[in-house]
Amino acid sequence: MTTSYASSHDVDVAMAGARAGADVVRALYGRRLARVDKGAGDFATTADIESEKAILDVIRAARPDDAVLGEEGGQRGAAGAARQWLVDPLCGTLNYAVGTMLVAVNVALREGPAAVADPFGGEVFRTDGQTAWVRQDGADDAPLTPTSATRLVDVNLDPPFPNAPGFRTVDLLAHPGFTGHFRPRVVSTTLALAWVAAGRRAAYVTDGGDLSGSVHFAAGIALCRAAGCVVTGIDGAPIGETARGLVAAADAETHGLLMSMTRGRSRR
Repeated sequence: MTTSYASSHDVDVAMAGARAGADVVRALYGRRLARVDKGAGDFATTADIESEKAILDVIRAARPDDAVLGEEGGQRGAAGAARQWLVDPLCGTLNYAVGTMLVAVNVALREGPAAVADPFGGEVFRTDGQTAWVRQDGADDAPLTPTSATRLVDVNLDPPFPNAPGFRTVDLLAHPGFTGHFRPRVVSTTLALAWVAAGRRAAYVTDGGDLSGSVHFAAGIALCRAAGCVVTGIDGAPIGETARGLVAAADAETHGLLMSMTRGRSRR
């Protein structure tokens, strides 16, 4: 029986899509999967591809006229469409391929509702664009409440580094004040952005270009914004305008400290 999502709100579509992808990722975990080489050391697995298909099935059933940009399948529909879904079916592919359960499934309507699923933690983080919540299997929804209490900061060290030599995220690790205030972590998945929104991380920092329309980051950015985090580029510019890279911090104090460190490195 085919489930219809035609009368669902966009946030429900995002949640259903993320869950559908997470079900595939979980079901295929631990199997010997074919890999598709994407160049520069990057690759996709059968799980990435099948997860994206499951997500697309949900979106097509609910919003057949909407455009979709998928990590694996590329653009479907007009690139400049007023409504475009951004889909990252398995963020943390290398983690997954070597048997590490640190991955995320990201589904976002551009500038709208979004959901991030943790296939192995049984959680779906979601936002309607105004508020942000998490749903654990078998439990009631809980609001996302950011806090810097953990002092844990995830840094993305993956190349390329388009802002070098002015700044690279790895430069933070050499800053004398960074480990004095924070504790670095590297999880290699944008699930870390959902953790910032949920108060499990103080911040997340990555190098890069304009990430507002990235299939990898759009859902996590939406969650952090709705939860009340401070979200800018590594240069402090607003995301989606002139920003490059990303700093998502639990509060203004944490964001200010990180800005002082990134700007200090940039001037060297």
